[in-house]
Amino acid sequence: MPKQKTHSGLKKRIKVTGTGKLMRGHAYKNHLAASKTTKQNRQLRGSTEVHPSDKKRIKSLISNLM
Repeated sequence: MPKQKTHSGLKKRIKVTGTGKLMRGHAYKNHLAASKTTKQNRQLRGSTEVHPSDKKRIKSLISNLM
């Protein structure tokens, strides 16, 4: 059986930390920022950890990066 390939779209969106955490960017921040409040734009900065219920699925898709 062949090896499973890393999902090309997901590897651009997920970063693996040194301790093995999966980090992702926030949604709703790519465009139309002027119509969002300053507080909302500020809180969407940076990255956050992937939810535990999604980790198993994501780990199988990016198995080569880990």
